Amino acid sequence: MTPLLVLVLIAFALAADSSPAQSQQPYAGFEARSIKALSQQQIADLRAGRGMGLALAAEVNGYPGPMHVLQFADSLDLSDQQRAKMEELITAMKAEAIPLGEQLIVQEADLDKQFANRTITPASLAVSTGAIGATHAALRRAHLKYHLFTVEVLTPAQVQRYAELRGYSGAIHLHGHRE
Repeated sequence: MTPLLVLVLIAFALAADSSPAQSQQPYAGFEARSIKALSQQQIADLRAGRGMGLALAAEVNGYPGPMHVLQFADSLDLSDQQRAKMEELITAMKAEAIPLGEQLIVQEADLDKQFANRTITPASLAVSTGAIGATHAALRRAHLKYHLFTVEVLTPAQVQRYAELRGYSGAIHLHGHRE
């Protein structure tokens, strides 16, 4: 065996075994987060009113969201009126979602602080998680609602084309859509 080959084999062996503790511990590094339950990306998404997958039930069942519809405006052959309506829906959705996202961040920070300060009690846990759950539900409802509003603006052909553009397989059931 050549010395170079030996070095390469040793390097591969070391790389494969370099961090077994970290690869086996899914929460390693979370202790450095400002809010343990939220990543920086999640915080940024909440502050920007992004969907974060909250409307997947609508999205993959034939109810597009206004943001993605606008991204595909040319491919969907949206009329000027449809484009304007998508802009209006996006503005309204963000106006509703951003304050809820901010509220969720504050609530998660409060829960985190209670644990960090060791002041959490069963009663405060119930109050905090109840509030977080209610805010999360309101945020999800807000995102889902705008998918309902969006589908009413599109034709069935546009909804079907949207599904194709997004790479969704299978037929989209278009019950209740306008012609």
